[in-house]
Amino acid sequence: MKIILTAFLLILSAAASAQDGKGKAMPRISSSVPPRTVRYDLYVADTTVTYGKKIKRAIAVNGQIPMPTLTFTEGDTALIYVHNKLNEETSMHWHGLFLPNQMDGVPFLTQMPIQPHSTYIYKFPIIQHGTHWYHSHSELQEQIGMYGAFIINKRTEWDIPTIPVVISEWTDMKPEEVHRSLKNANDWFAIKKGTTQSYVEAIKTGHFKTKVNNEWKRMNAMDVSDVYYDTFLINGKNQNVQPQFKAGDKVRLRIANGGASDYFWLTYSGGKITVVATDGNDVEPVEVDRLMIAVSETYDVVLTIPKNKRYEFLVTPEDRTKSASLWLGSGEKVFAQKLPKLKYFAGMKMMNDMMDMSGNMMEMEGMKMQNQTMDMNAVMYPESLDLVTLNYGMLRSSNKTTLPDAPWKELKFDLTGNMNRYVWTLDNKTVSESDRILIKKGENIRVILFNNSMMRHPMHLHGHDFRVLNGQGEYAPMKNVIDIMPMERDTIEFAATEPGGDWFFHCHILYHMMSGMGRVFSYENSTPNPEIPDPELAQRKLFNDDREFHPMARIGIETNGSDGELMFANTRYRFSTEWRIGFDKTMGYEIESHFGRFIGRNQWLFPYVGWDFRKRTIDPLDKNIFGQSLAPGNNVFGQKNSKNFRQVFHLGFQYTLPMLVFADASVDHKGNVRFQLMREDIPISKRLRFQFMLNTDKEYMAGFRYIATKYLGLSTHYDSDMGYGAGLTFSY
Repeated sequence: MKIILTAFLLILSAAASAQDGKGKAMPRISSSVPPRTVRYDLYVADTTVTYGKKIKRAIAVNGQIPMPTLTFTEGDTALIYVHNKLNEETSMHWHGLFLPNQMDGVPFLTQMPIQPHSTYIYKFPIIQHGTHWYHSHSELQEQIGMYGAFIINKRTEWDIPTIPVVISEWTDMKPEEVHRSLKNANDWFAIKKGTTQSYVEAIKTGHFKTKVNNEWKRMNAMDVSDVYYDTFLINGKNQNVQPQFKAGDKVRLRIANGGASDYFWLTYSGGKITVVATDGNDVEPVEVDRLMIAVSETYDVVLTIPKNKRYEFLVTPEDRTKSASLWLGSGEKVFAQKLPKLKYFAGMKMMNDMMDMSGNMMEMEGMKMQNQTMDMNAVMYPESLDLVTLNYGMLRSSNKTTLPDAPWKELKFDLTGNMNRYVWTLDNKTVSESDRILIKKGENIRVILFNNSMMRHPMHLHGHDFRVLNGQGEYAPMKNVIDIMPMERDTIEFAATEPGGDWFFHCHILYHMMSGMGRVFSYENSTPNPEIPDPELAQRKLFNDDREFHPMARIGIETNGSDGELMFANTRYRFSTEWRIGFDKTMGYEIESHFGRFIGRNQWLFPYVGWDFRKRTIDPLDKNIFGQSLAPGNNVFGQKNSKNFRQVFHLGFQYTLPMLVFADASVDHKGNVRFQLMREDIPISKRLRFQFMLNTDKEYMAGFRYIATKYLGLSTHYDSDMGYGAGLTFSY
């Protein structure tokens, strides 16, 4: 009886969704092949590619990028052999699939990593349908090729041409270097993209006050996407041609955003885009002019070929730096309208209004921000806003999605972060700093999410679909990814139906996830996972991602001497060593080191311990602007100045003031107090940066640096102890 009822419901589901956007019935075809075990062998191996300007390392599966499209029919069993030919560990996560927990493919959480030169077998039943995808969940492998489409057909499916579309990005920079650069607040990506927001640019556009207000609130220049990419790809090509279509044909695109960090605008030169499914779940067809697909989301859309021409399905990253195209049909090209450059200062002004002096997003009275229905980024769009843009409020499930009667568990999270240090958290805690969230099988879970950061976050739940409460009542859409815009408060609900296990919930921007933005939902009283023989070891390895230390270096070599800094920092801690060495032996040297921990959500406070060693010999007749000899005198507190010789340990703290000025106060073991104000990298123009320092020892410094390349700058500065200098500064 249950089998008959299930079959009847499947037929009803297919019939309900078998229409295009104009209400016309779509042709259907039923599978004549009974459910079966479908085997794939996936060979993961190193390769090289030239997607950008250089030959670079990538990871290919079965010799291709993206990975092979895996196709199943509902009711099948997946049998997938992953052969790891790499000299490093790997894994495979089946994004959006319902499967046994130990098959979910998260290393150190649901399984141990697949060791180099070994084979791992994934086997699980296919109990759903729709457009999904799969990717590595190990380190940053997803960025360099390990992503592919995972398509599950219904037993009765639409009989129209279907094309899996995997969108991705490519950077010639190693992903580890991308991550390190983000952690070190390097603005090279903005320079490459032409999205800097310097004071000269602000003055030219009449936004000087906007820029000052932005820095007064301790914010760096804004961006809608963090990383500069050399190119964008559709199924591994920037220009993908499908010439087989003619006038009147319809085509279904099964689209997955396999990018590591980019949202994409989707537009079409041939008319409306009909959205028919999202994250593998059918929705009532809705016609739009364009839609944005978040990182890791999937959408099914139906397009019509109007004439015997070649129509452009245009994929544009949210920062609008470049694009990729899928051409449908043959003949004369019909171009989609290119999206103009964003108005960043308008967005900066909006952010100033949305954020208070404590760094919190302010919910505006009378404005209900949820489900993308009010796109605050619209102030940056130069194009006409008459276009119909998809938002979550427009999505209506084809079937009722109400959860079964059961006890409810409600959870609330603030999405938090720090752009200056690139730290991303939930409730100001990383994965390694938080306990697993216990849930019980049979209960319903409601999660209320408030985005208290300046970035969008695509939050993904493993192994479950959730309802997005969007005003559609019983027909709220089912998804496994929800894109949450700044200042939005969104609610999702899901039924805890799994027999047990640990399920990851995280931001799917790869570099946010690796910084710790996630949680683990854990079913109570779960039986031990045989794939994790040493749970304590596995947990330490899992926590290592957001605890990783990243190196940074700045080395200046100028005519008067060398000054620089070496630093190792992670989410909370930093160790740094600074030096100043004069090429004139009378100027001597100084080495100062600090170790401390950042405090608070915004990490504006940094208490530290350290030491300061200094030795120099200065002509006592030389004077600085304070009229003080460079030989020892008194500091502004009346204490004996130890500028000629100092060997002390000290305690202190740094605090980020408005205008991003660092205040540094310390006391050494001899009781001497020092207070210092400083700032580096004040953006004068696109590539010119200004820096200054002033302290109570009556020392001061001011200088400029022109950014020539990512790692090299031309620099000059005046130091009250070392005089004028000009030369080069190496940054890493």
